[in-house]
Amino acid sequence: MAAKPKKTQKVRLDYNIDKEVYDDFVRNSSKKGYAPNVIVEILMKKFNDNGQL
Repeated sequence: MAAKPKKTQKVRLDYNIDKEVYDDFVRNSSKKGYAPNVIVEILMKKFNDNGQL
């Protein structure tokens, strides 16, 4: 049998965020054409790379 490449694993984040802040974030990210999870992933990667946002 041939080895199959591993699938990207996903993690569910559970945080309590103010509804107004969350709604604004989702609205603004969708206006720019991004999915909110993509923005969060980019910010996490950037923080892990250089330690700042």
